[in-house]
Amino acid sequence: MTKNTKTSPTKLPVTLRDVEAAAVTLAGFVKRTNFDHSRTLSDITGADIWLKFENLQFTATFKERGALNRLSALSADQRRQGVVAASAGNHAQGVAYHAARLSIPATIFVPAGTPTVKIENTRRHGATVIEGGATLEDAANLAKEHGASCGLTYIHPYDDPLIIAGQGTIALEMLAAVTDLDVLIVPIGGGGLISGIAVAAKSLKPDIEVIGVQATLYPSMYNLIKAQSLPMRGDTLAEGIAVKAPGAITSEIVRALVDDIVLVTEQHIEHALSLLLTIEKSVTEGAGAAGLAAVLADPDRFRGRKLGLVLSGGNIDTRLLSGVLTRQLAREGRLSRLRFDIVDRPGQLAAVVAVLSNAGANIVEVSHQRIFTDLPAKAVVLEVVIETRDRSHLASTIGALRAADIRVDANT
Repeated sequence: MTKNTKTSPTKLPVTLRDVEAAAVTLAGFVKRTNFDHSRTLSDITGADIWLKFENLQFTATFKERGALNRLSALSADQRRQGVVAASAGNHAQGVAYHAARLSIPATIFVPAGTPTVKIENTRRHGATVIEGGATLEDAANLAKEHGASCGLTYIHPYDDPLIIAGQGTIALEMLAAVTDLDVLIVPIGGGGLISGIAVAAKSLKPDIEVIGVQATLYPSMYNLIKAQSLPMRGDTLAEGIAVKAPGAITSEIVRALVDDIVLVTEQHIEHALSLLLTIEKSVTEGAGAAGLAAVLADPDRFRGRKLGLVLSGGNIDTRLLSGVLTRQLAREGRLSRLRFDIVDRPGQLAAVVAVLSNAGANIVEVSHQRIFTDLPAKAVVLEVVIETRDRSHLASTIGALRAADIRVDANT
């Protein structure tokens, strides 16, 4: 992506002054989240990594910054009438929470498939939640129609100057804490977060690099800025940035100020999410882990540079989180499924267990299958799920089984 050096941040729809004004509005009502150095992630990646913990906001998402800035600008009549919004969850919670605090009635449309945790949290803040539409764009159309018919003000999730300015306050905090950052790495959905951050960062430090990250399954802004036509499809772990149509205002700002946009695979997102939980003890959703995923995907690009990563949200379904962590254990060779074709007679299972025990492997689950198999009637399929320390330990365990003349197939 070629940087447009002709456009000044002062000539865009959102300016540094707007972001600074938003910071005054938000003061005392939105948490000034920690911006901390991660020594372990820095050691792993070879970069100097600093993490902005927006997943520790009250609603576990940066979205409440923009939501509060927009709601605070409503007239008295608009506040009485109420607001409507469409969201995959995080914008919904930001609007619902601050609308309730300001005594503004709020109705939120969410697309089908929105994680239950996000829906329940939104309801808990007092908003009326309506599920409708297969995509975020469908839900937005329903919200606009409902708002027009009921006289409600539509609060856009990203394509609004006040929303963008609110999100940009994150960059003010990051650069105030660490003035010599080289690169900011920011998730992109509709573009509100990176637009606000780019305006503030480029105004304060013109030579800083701003890089956006999108999931490979939803490269909407990437396609627009790079004149590509990569497909958008499937269920991404980063549903918070699964936006098919970026905003007009955000696209203008991204085109002018963002230095590059990169794509990350689902596997890199899962790995990043797992590392943030196990190393930083911090729960992030898929979109929140996208910045670290970009570093893991291309460590040579960032090695030796001081990086600011935005952990944009922490609203992830616990069942999904469990699945991600388990899959990562399997990738690391710490959780494996072994399959044995054994003779169906006493002592065979004990022989397998004895070898596994001597090898120091922990047995998690055991399953016999006598019926649904093509093996002879006197044979049985034995499946054992085991825990090992790492791939080296797994390899030595399998070696011990084969040395004992036990045939084994490993699903690793």
